[in-house]
Amino acid sequence: MSKPKVLLAEDDFTMVSLLTTLLKMEGYTVVALAADANVVEAVRTQKPDVLLMDVYLFSQSGLDILDQLRNSEDTSRIRVLMSSGANVREECMNRGADGFLMKPYMPDDLFKQLKQVLSV
Repeated sequence: MSKPKVLLAEDDFTMVSLLTTLLKMEGYTVVALAADANVVEAVRTQKPDVLLMDVYLFSQSGLDILDQLRNSEDTSRIRVLMSSGANVREECMNRGADGFLMKPYMPDDLFKQLKQVLSV
C-alpha cells in the first residue's frame, strides 16, 4: 500500500517544518505549499489523500478555499483536516471539513485525526 500523501497549507514556517518532519517520520508523503499558493490548483495537480489546512492563511481564508473545494466536482471529495488557534471547529465542520485540530495540538492528536479522516 502506498503511503498517504498529505498536502500542507499552513502559513507558519516553523509549523510547516515541524509538521513535515513529524509526518515523514510517521511514513506519510508530504507536499508543503508556499503560503500564497493556489491551494485548489495544488489539490488538482498533487491529488493528495488529505489536505491539512490552516483556517487563516496569509492572504487567503481556509474556509473560502474549503468552500471552493467542496463546490467543485473534481475536488469535492478531497479529505480536509482544518486547524486553527481559534475555536472554529463547528464552522469548519458545517462547511464540509472532515476534521478539525485546535492549535496548539500534540503530534498524537494529529495522527489520530489523520487516521480517522483517511479511514472515512
